[in-house]
Amino acid sequence: MNTFVRLLYISLASFILSSCHHIDEWEDSAHGNFNALWTILDEHYCFFDEKEIDWDEIGEKYRARIVPGITDQELFSLCAEMIDELQDGHTNLISPFDISYYDNWWTDYPQDFDIRVLQEHYLGFDYKVSSGIYYKIMPNNIGYIYYPSFSSTVGNGNLDWILSYLAACDALIIDIRDNGGGQLTNIETFVRRFIHEPTLAGYIRHKTGPGHNDFSDPYPYYYKPAELGRMTWHKPIALLINRSCFSAANNFASVMKSLPNVTLIGSRTGGGGGMPFSAELPNGWSIRFSACPITDCNDRQIEAGIDPSAGCEVHSLPEDFALGRDPILDFALQRLSH
Repeated sequence: MNTFVRLLYISLASFILSSCHHIDEWEDSAHGNFNALWTILDEHYCFFDEKEIDWDEIGEKYRARIVPGITDQELFSLCAEMIDELQDGHTNLISPFDISYYDNWWTDYPQDFDIRVLQEHYLGFDYKVSSGIYYKIMPNNIGYIYYPSFSSTVGNGNLDWILSYLAACDALIIDIRDNGGGQLTNIETFVRRFIHEPTLAGYIRHKTGPGHNDFSDPYPYYYKPAELGRMTWHKPIALLINRSCFSAANNFASVMKSLPNVTLIGSRTGGGGGMPFSAELPNGWSIRFSACPITDCNDRQIEAGIDPSAGCEVHSLPEDFALGRDPILDFALQRLSH
């Protein structure tokens, strides 16, 4: 069984058990649904302290805005505004008529990526595609992989073909800019091709009680190298990142940064270091939220994002793209050519 799948089972079971310390019966009313939402997050959300959030104060502020005759749409908007205070892209309120989404984690930052500039000016619309991955041999014998989403399942056969094609290259660029995440299992499939021995990837905790600091001891999780006979890569790697790398892409950046032959180039990732779970309100709406924090191999939080390597923060701005240039990719190509 995949490492992360095992941890998901452990964390989910622990989440269910920690939910059983008492049973609340909430009315299907505006106040009842609001209080259910507030309490679920109060007892199970995992980043209150890291973000210095006074959840009691926030609850009082928004609860006071519930007035007689409030409509479902108005209540939804009020609740969505409250959970935006968590500043968490993994936290969504879901109803039949709308889904809330906190997007300021990336909208207030430069995009640092333009797919058309990449395709037209660097790949020349001449690249290979396997399981959603673009790949090509770039100038100066540098291999290039663009992986736009961890939602695209990557098979071992796909990676064997890609790495075999790029095997003669002297260095490799892996570009995950604008990768909003997806399946955590794809991280392990990728990382196994870049390690020689079992490697500590990070830690995961679960809630053990209703207090904001009620967490288990950290569970370490490791990735094993690919099986004998699989194509691997142990030469230099540049991993290109931007603010729109979130969730699984953020976790991938965290793991890759710990490898000695990997340099992260670009701008800080968007974060998303919590495993999300869902619960239901009395009216049938559901709340999805970060319940189990994941930390890096040094047990440091990754919820706020992963920084590029020292001296490798680079931005690709709209004026650069207008000229057909991508300074982040240019920086990587130049650095790996030396």
